[in-house]
Amino acid sequence: MDKVFSKPINKQFEFDEEVAAVFDDMLSRSVPFYSEAQKLTTHFAIKYLKENSYLYDLGSSTATTLINIAKKLPFKANLIGLDNSSAMIEQARKKASALNADIKLEFADIITYDYKKADVFISNYTLQFIRPLHREELVKKIYDSLNEGGVFIFSEKLITSDKKLNKELIDLYFEFKKANGYSEYEIAQKREALENVLVPYTQDENIAMIKKAGFKECEVIFRWVNFATFLAVK
Repeated sequence: MDKVFSKPINKQFEFDEEVAAVFDDMLSRSVPFYSEAQKLTTHFAIKYLKENSYLYDLGSSTATTLINIAKKLPFKANLIGLDNSSAMIEQARKKASALNADIKLEFADIITYDYKKADVFISNYTLQFIRPLHREELVKKIYDSLNEGGVFIFSEKLITSDKKLNKELIDLYFEFKKANGYSEYEIAQKREALENVLVPYTQDENIAMIKKAGFKECEVIFRWVNFATFLAVK
């Protein structure tokens, strides 16, 4: 069970061994309707992925998304998860092996990685951890690496331009976390650790970034308060 922030933290947030060990619990208790977003991601990934083609999950963490897709995919395809946390890759490999999931996991930098042409890219709450300059660079690289008609499915934590409304949305989110067993101390500790590490965009800024890269369509397919899942089509 996630108790990472129940004690004083003297460093910025990072996906180290301690976080990796409890990450699935952390997600289920920290990300609203995570399972619903996962179902949508799995559905659209399978819909757009062709046999023997490539699918990349960027920041694949413990490989939950890839394993879900692998279990439901009715044909053979190349499902590849990339993460720059060796602890996450280790946890993901253990889980994939236990569940006999046909996926490939690589320790890699998603910005410099040499992608093959793919039908699907997935990024679940990963772009928000990339500095804005490199974020646009990565999205353009994703666009260039997709086959025509391919999709980029991504989820992000959002901010809102209206400061009063933004605070109200954050307060609602904190209530969600408290209802899932996190104390006010843990919530404050995590917020402080994420300061300047997680840099969210507004919904409009995310869509503008996607359109600037060349995508012809970008729709919000799920949203709860300040969490959203997008589907972009090349």
